Amino acid sequence: MTSSTYREAGVDLELYQQAMQRLPQFLRQTHTPGVMELDGGFAGLFRLNEAGPFTDPVLVSGTDGVGTKLKVAVRAGRCDSVGIDLVAMCVNDCLCLGAQPLFFLDYIALGKDDPQLITELVSGVSSGCRQAGAALIGGETAIMPDVYADGEFDMAGFCVGVVERSDVIYGTQRIEPGDVLIGLASSGLHSNGYSLVRRAVFERSGLAIDHHFAALDATVADTLLEPTRIYANEIAHILEAGGSGIHGIAHITGGGLQDNVGRILPDRCQAVIDRASWTQPPVFAWLMATGDIDRDEMYRVFNMGIGMVVVCTGDIAGAVSTAAARTGCQAWHIGQVTSGPSRAVFSDTRE
Repeated sequence: MTSSTYREAGVDLELYQQAMQRLPQFLRQTHTPGVMELDGGFAGLFRLNEAGPFTDPVLVSGTDGVGTKLKVAVRAGRCDSVGIDLVAMCVNDCLCLGAQPLFFLDYIALGKDDPQLITELVSGVSSGCRQAGAALIGGETAIMPDVYADGEFDMAGFCVGVVERSDVIYGTQRIEPGDVLIGLASSGLHSNGYSLVRRAVFERSGLAIDHHFAALDATVADTLLEPTRIYANEIAHILEAGGSGIHGIAHITGGGLQDNVGRILPDRCQAVIDRASWTQPPVFAWLMATGDIDRDEMYRVFNMGIGMVVVCTGDIAGAVSTAAARTGCQAWHIGQVTSGPSRAVFSDTRE
């Protein structure tokens, strides 16, 4: 009987090394002045003072994954964009506190060694980091054949940002009646609700991943794999334009507008959101009809076209919308803050 090997157990170290040799180029593409070179290190190094002069800097961190959108990527055989989603879900959360993204690390777990797949995934993460202005300074790739089946994988990550302590945006401490809500356009479904999406599109409707819709001028894969918008540039311009008049920022993820705006409201402040005040991307009407999903359920699960909400004083609402427009992001005045229970509610003016 021959001795046991790691390869027989499902992990091929030679393939693993092939994948690892491809990755440094993607990290270098994202490097900013704060990154300290550390060839062969076990962790990443970043010099905080390179991010700018601070009196009392506060580090802000956020972690997330991509969820079952990954299964759509596998079905489509297109895994080069979900890394952008991963960065977006982490970075956008940090932006809600007014933070400037500094660096990012990822974690990828696979059922077997696959250098090409790993390359595609990390390439996407690198692209997302460049969009966010964050440096990719490290990560981990784990091969776990007894946990993931062949062809399956998962990925998670975390972002670290920085903000001056006096500039931290505490919605629950700043928001007050009279403030207005500015909604920033999403790029589509982003990365939430894909268990419902997959059930509606593939199980209930039986659509093929390459089915083309003339109304959307896109295939199912194109529509469902549209990357999550990263709002780093938009929020940077908005903060510069709005200053202390920015009272709160909410990233619209699972739970939709009501849950996520509600998270940043103080006691006795109610956000009234007008669902008729913005233009929804056609993907939402398509999904609602394709999967026979109730309207309220759609709003409970998806962003419905609004990926971030900025709560600000009324006198700077125009400046906030203009700042967003300068970055190519459409913005709408979608509601206001009134006295009332601490919650977000809908008010449909055209219904």
